[in-house]
Formats: sequence, structure tokens, C-alpha cells
Amino acid sequence: MSSFWLDSVKNTPSFSSLDKDIKSDVCIVGGGLLGLTCGYYLSQNGVKVTVIDKNNIMEKVSGHTTAKITSQHNLIYKYLEDSLGIKSAKQYLDANQLAISNIKNIINTEQIDCDFEMQDSYVYTTDENEVEKIKLENNTVNSLGLNSEFVTSSPLPFKISGAIKFPNQAQFNPIKYAYGIANKIKENIYTHSTVYNIEKENDEFIVHTKNNKVHSKYVVLASHYPFINAPGYYFLKMYQSTSYVIGVDIGDKYFDGMYINNQSPIFSYRFANYKDKKILLVGGADHKTGSKIDLSNAYSILESEVKKLYPKCNVLYRWNTQDCITLDKIPYIGEFSNLMPNMYVGTGFNKWGMTSSNVAANIITDNILGQRNEYEDVFKATRLHPIKNSEELGNMIKESANSLVFNKFKVPESDLKKIQNNTGMVVEIDDQKVGIYKDSNGKIFAVKPICTHLGCLLSWNNIDKTWDCPCHGSRFDYKGNNLYNPAIKNLETFEIENEP
Repeated sequence: MSSFWLDSVKNTPSFSSLDKDIKSDVCIVGGGLLGLTCGYYLSQNGVKVTVIDKNNIMEKVSGHTTAKITSQHNLIYKYLEDSLGIKSAKQYLDANQLAISNIKNIINTEQIDCDFEMQDSYVYTTDENEVEKIKLENNTVNSLGLNSEFVTSSPLPFKISGAIKFPNQAQFNPIKYAYGIANKIKENIYTHSTVYNIEKENDEFIVHTKNNKVHSKYVVLASHYPFINAPGYYFLKMYQSTSYVIGVDIGDKYFDGMYINNQSPIFSYRFANYKDKKILLVGGADHKTGSKIDLSNAYSILESEVKKLYPKCNVLYRWNTQDCITLDKIPYIGEFSNLMPNMYVGTGFNKWGMTSSNVAANIITDNILGQRNEYEDVFKATRLHPIKNSEELGNMIKESANSLVFNKFKVPESDLKKIQNNTGMVVEIDDQKVGIYKDSNGKIFAVKPICTHLGCLLSWNNIDKTWDCPCHGSRFDYKGNNLYNPAIKNLETFEIENEP
């Protein structure tokens, strides 16, 4: 289950790990699209940057996207106008429209071959009851200055009831694009170097890896989900959502445009260049990461939808990704906390990271250069305006509380023999919770199923064979190795023998 994007580039750039203490103007923690774009912009302005990633660059969330470059973030503009007013809604739109131009300019300037092409983008519905929402969104977007269009037909191979069409949006191969950017700052990138702590002494930050340090005046947290809990407290302001993507060969029946529907279950469509043809990328089937639900049909939901249209199609790729979801639908970009000046963050991109990462990189770069960005107010990371989505906030807090290990949690009694091969489960052994996974040969891997972030009880994900946190979305492999933030430490492991 590898990402098509990561598989599409054979000559992966390699970088050294941090093996010495260094001094830099800005230390950027995270080598995804935000971190690399920040590093690129800052270096273009003569700023010495250091980019650190615990894996290889683009290996996690940024390399598992559908890679639509669009300001059409589902039906968001009527919501923004109603909740924040016309000015903020227009700021959000203009910032993302500018991001499309910025990405295009970088590609042209640096001559990056990344399959970039302009495409119209659609949010559609097949439900007549949803058409009025589409029309209201279209009216709002036009009032904000973008000439969107309400349509009742599209190039999709099925009938729609209505759609809002954004012209002149774009798509690309994010790995090829990112590697092109990274090539401009490659001497300042360090991979396989996990950041465990960040301290501040006087006016200097000290970023700690296992054996070395980076000293800098500024720090940018570009690690998807901030692993520093206080004073930002981002774990109280957003959650993580997992969604799935398949890459499908449907022959020569491809069509133009990028598409997503506005109601559950979500289906997203776009094409990507594959060898001498195109393959259809279909995304959706999203759910809150760590939810105690049956995940066995996550990919089959997408596959069955495609096979309704193309019965003889061939599924070539399957992968999934995580996204940080903010409760007010707006990313957190800018100063990490009023109590920690010179530390910046970009997070909560709500599944629209291609444009949002560029918006964030521009705002953060301007802040570090001492310039005011005209769009920064709507994205302000320290904003305190009331959260409209109070129901979701209540659900998130309740689910987090119920998953904390010091709360009572009823786990059915189980015996190791009852755990099937290729399956994991939390069991009670000697009055202690233990996460057990049996591989295909019956070999047992046992971990302490308590998230190393804030102590939530983990859930088993039988698709990816991972332990997932229902509180804030951290993930660990079956051996206990940390895969996704905000946790940065591995799980404690146990040696358990399967008694005959």
C-alpha cells in the first residue's frame, strides 16, 4: 500500500542526518511541503535555514495527498461569510488564489518538471436537496470576486444535480515539485533526525535531536501536528482525520477536471500521469483517526464506486493519509503562542494542504522578515474567536477523556490463542493492558498500548497494522515505532511467549 506519488520518482534525493551542533537563523522542524516551501522562501531572502525531518522529506502526509492545488475547499465560503464576515472570507479566498499563482511561479522560475497543469475544480452533488447549498456558495464566491459558475452538467461519467465550478485551478505531482524545491536548499536539509525537545534560552532557541542541537533565533513547527503541548495547546483545538486513496487504471477513458462531492460519503476524483497514460485517483472514506470502527471496507468503498462506472478497471495503488482538522475550518498559521515569540506554526490544513502550505509559508516568511502579510489575520494561530462547531468540540473532548488510561475502560477478557494471525487486540494480562499483534506466522508483538503523547489508550488499525490514538491522531507500527505526530516517542514493548 504505497503512495503513487512516492513510487513515481525513482531517484529519491538523500540527505545526511544531523551529526553536529549547528547555528542557523531559522530552524524548520518538518520536511513536508510547508517546511520545504518555508526554507525555499527564506533562503531566497538571504536567511540561513536548517530543515530537520525525522524521516525522509515528503515521506509522510505531504507525500500521500491527492495533490489538488485549489482555493475551492469544499463549501467553505458561505460558512466563512456567515461566521466571520465578508472581509475574512475574501482574505481566505484571495490568499489561496495567490497560492496557486505562487506555486506556478516557483515551477516556472526553477523549471521544475512536476506534471503541473491547470484544471477546473468542481464541488458537486447528486442529491437534489443539496443543490440550494451549491447555489448559495456560488453566489457568495462571486460576491467575493471570483467568477465561479453554477452548472448542472460536468465531464464526470455520471449525472450530477448541480456543481460549483472554479476555473483555472491546478494539479501536479507533489513529490517532483517538492524535490525541485529541496534541490535549492539541499545543503541545509537533515533527515532521519528526530527532534525531541525545543528549549529557549534568552533570545535563542535550542532544538534537540538525539545527540546534537540546532541553535537559532527562530523556529518553525512544520511537523503536521505540533508535538509541543504547551503553551499552544493545539491538541484542544483540532483532531486528525484519516482518508483513503486508490489509483485506478481505467484505460483511455479519462476526463478533465478535479472533483469532490459535498456530502458523506465523500468521493474525490482527479487524474495523474502514469507512464504513458493517466490513472484515476479516487479519494474519500474518511473517519476520525483512531475511531473504534470497522476499517475493513475502507478501500472497498472506493473500489466499488469506481467499478460501478468501469467494471474492468484495475486498481494499481492503495494508500491513506492523515489530515489535521480545525474546529472552525481555518488553518492555524503564524505565531505559535503569545507567550513564545519567534516560534511559528502552520497546521490544521483540513485536507487542503497544497495551497494552505504555500499560504502558511508566505505568512511565516513575512513575519520572520519583519513584514506584515495582508492575509495573516484570518489564519492567526493564536485566535480566540468563538468556535462555531461546539458539537464537534464536545465530541472531541468526550472521546479524548474516554480514551485516557486513568479512566475506566472495559476490555473483554481474552486469551492469546483467541487472537487470530494478522490481527491485533488490547488484552488484560496480569492486570495490565497489553497491545498484542500476531503476524501471519503467529509471532507475537506486544506493546504498552498507551500513547506517548498524553496517555490515551490506543486502538488497533487492522488495515495498516498500526496502533492509532483516538485523541490526537498519533500512530505507531505494530513493533511500537512512532509513525505520526504529535507523539514523538516509541511505545514501550514487552516480551511475551505464546503458551502451548
